[in-house]
Amino acid sequence: QEQPVESGGGTVQTGGSLRLSCTTSGTIFRFYDVNWYREVPEKQRELVAEITSKGSTNYAESVKGRFIVSRDNTKKMAYLQMNSLKPEDTAVYYCSTVRKMAPGVVDLYWGQGTQVTVSS
Repeated sequence: QEQPVESGGGTVQTGGSLRLSCTTSGTIFRFYDVNWYREVPEKQRELVAEITSKGSTNYAESVKGRFIVSRDNTKKMAYLQMNSLKPEDTAVYYCSTVRKMAPGVVDLYWGQGTQVTVSS
């Protein structure tokens, strides 16, 4: 599994939408969970959404009903559809891929991040 690469960030007005993409060239992407995090200066990185290797999803309360996480294992890609964006969604968004290898041992990769700015 190789480092994922995010794309799709940008600047959008309040109420707008963006779709982030996360791609990896790893041949066993389908065995990895995909997590989307976001980070703003001086705050802890926040888990926004996750999709397991089996397709189960989970969302932070702050984005439930607005964001949708999905994946396409045939393309080795994951997506974060962000709707009804708010200024407080402004952050650098990171994709990470993770697989549990053994009790207490994970194989974890982080992308470089993509900036999302929501203007009021």
